[in-house]
Amino acid sequence: MLARFVLACERVIFGHRAAVLALLALVTAAAAVFAARLHMTAGFGKQLPLGHEYTETFVKYKDVLFGANRLIVVVQAKQGDIWSPATLKKLNEVTQALMYLPGVDRRSVSSLWTPNTRVMQVTEEGYEARDVIGGDITPEKLDAAAVAKIRDNVVQGGYVGSLVASDFSGAMVTADLLDADPRSKQPTDYIALGPEIEKALRTAFEDDAHEIRIIGFAKQISDIAQGAQGVVVFFALAFVLTALAVWWYCRSWAFTAAALVCSLVSLVWQFASLQLLGYGLDPLAILVPFLVFAIGVSHGVQQINTIVREIGAGTTPFDAARHSFGALLVPGTMALVTAFVGFATLLLIPIPMIRELAITASLGVAYKIVTNLVMLPVVASYVRLPADYGQRLQGIRERRSMAVVALARLAEPQPARLVVAVAAVLFGLAVWGARDRHVGYVQPGAPELRDSARYNRDAVAIAEKFSVGLDVLTVVHETPAEACYDRSTMSFIDDLAWELANTEGVIGTASLPALVKLGAAGFNEGNPKWGDMPRDRRSMASFIGLVGEGSGLYDPRCTVLPVNAFLTDHKADTIKRVVATVKEFRARNSLEGVTVRLASGNAGVQAATNEVLEATELPMMLYVYATIVVLVLVPRRFLWKKAENRW
Repeated sequence: MLARFVLACERVIFGHRAAVLALLALVTAAAAVFAARLHMTAGFGKQLPLGHEYTETFVKYKDVLFGANRLIVVVQAKQGDIWSPATLKKLNEVTQALMYLPGVDRRSVSSLWTPNTRVMQVTEEGYEARDVIGGDITPEKLDAAAVAKIRDNVVQGGYVGSLVASDFSGAMVTADLLDADPRSKQPTDYIALGPEIEKALRTAFEDDAHEIRIIGFAKQISDIAQGAQGVVVFFALAFVLTALAVWWYCRSWAFTAAALVCSLVSLVWQFASLQLLGYGLDPLAILVPFLVFAIGVSHGVQQINTIVREIGAGTTPFDAARHSFGALLVPGTMALVTAFVGFATLLLIPIPMIRELAITASLGVAYKIVTNLVMLPVVASYVRLPADYGQRLQGIRERRSMAVVALARLAEPQPARLVVAVAAVLFGLAVWGARDRHVGYVQPGAPELRDSARYNRDAVAIAEKFSVGLDVLTVVHETPAEACYDRSTMSFIDDLAWELANTEGVIGTASLPALVKLGAAGFNEGNPKWGDMPRDRRSMASFIGLVGEGSGLYDPRCTVLPVNAFLTDHKADTIKRVVATVKEFRARNSLEGVTVRLASGNAGVQAATNEVLEATELPMMLYVYATIVVLVLVPRRFLWKKAENRW
């Protein structure tokens, strides 16, 4: 039945080949119009795993908690430290410029110049809370005395290592970005925002005395997008090298052009389909179309090989192309379906960006069935060749076959044993080496960029000079209203904060109970023995009032009480270890009315991604292998009979 279907397709397609090519050309021309409108798009929300506990926590409380989609800017003095009027004035200018950038959540902007940066201190007159840079200090009034006062406030407020570098060489400005404009509801264009950030901050304020370092998702994805544009140059080079390789194999520029053009046609269809489906081309998936192109050229070479072999046997190009179509339609389709399933299994990963990548690749491979298995043989049937082409190619094939015959000796019993032994050793080494395999990041910065890229150099420099604030995992406690005034609830939260603080990879923690205990000690001459949470609700409320809602450690109704764990890095092992601590704690401890939820912060989002990738890796591989087994076994009898009838 399958054989009759192939023969019927062969008669219809090659009996009306001009009409078939005209139809394909018309479809390609229409697709080119839509493909030209495709552009690169990126969004922070596309990186979040759907349906994961951590993602749900992040989305639910993203208006209450800060830190996941954060932009970090550091003003660094090239010589000396930041304690000079010129550098502090520069820091103020950068703070103002960042605050008014599009997409910035102004509530979250934090630097030495913002009013949410405060110092709490015990004095002879009682407890004192003040801004690091008070309203009496302006950039125009900066002098040596004002600078000294700011420096003292920074040290007393504990901002060394967070907003100020440990060696005083730089100061940080942080801000969270909104994924959409709250008024227009239009999503933030991160690719366009990146150059704006570069122009408004680095270009405007970097000079001979100061260096501006910038990291964050918006800058990272923008830099990747700019680098992706350079992929076009590599694609052009690869296209030329591929053309030369195909020509060397078939010694015909006509066949070479046919193979390359047919593979390019599928790219046009692929881009048009993405545009019609409402997708863009994500910078992280920019290489996928070129990978699909390479797959198409590979299958095109198989078609050309069969056609050239038949021409060498004395067959006309028309008959050779027709025979190639019939011989390769089923096995070629099976091979492409295997590749299709391999890419489609990426849909199992509930991350929008990866699912978009899966759709992009799957569409491209699916179109290869038409462009490489139908269009290419039809185009090849029109090729006109020199009279001696068949004999010349037959001689080349015979010379090449000598190398194949020599290689085939490896399949003889004695050499085969050696090959199997070497393969077994390599397999053992691979298994041994896989023990240290990590899912997730292993170095600071963006793995998609080179180590020498400006973004990665900035990330490494900031990580070296600042102790906390770069990688944060936030654990959320959902509590009844006004639970922050309850000692048992606060003690429960404090116990988790203590366990996190003593976990390897955690530099420190920030929580409301910790600040309440600090306030209690402060009201008692700073004596650490009094650093405990009061039992009286009114006393608790007075200490909490000193913290302020701008801290992000509680909401107005005291129903969301987070614990921020500042990590040494965002490596997979570090994040996994901290998450395990939280899971073990909530498995051992419980308190009525309190729910411990993982996790927000950039490390929380990365933890969700890592867990999803680990969970879906094995099922994806099993689906692909099962598909290969089915596709090999089902058409086996057909192909055997087809080969007998043909040869």
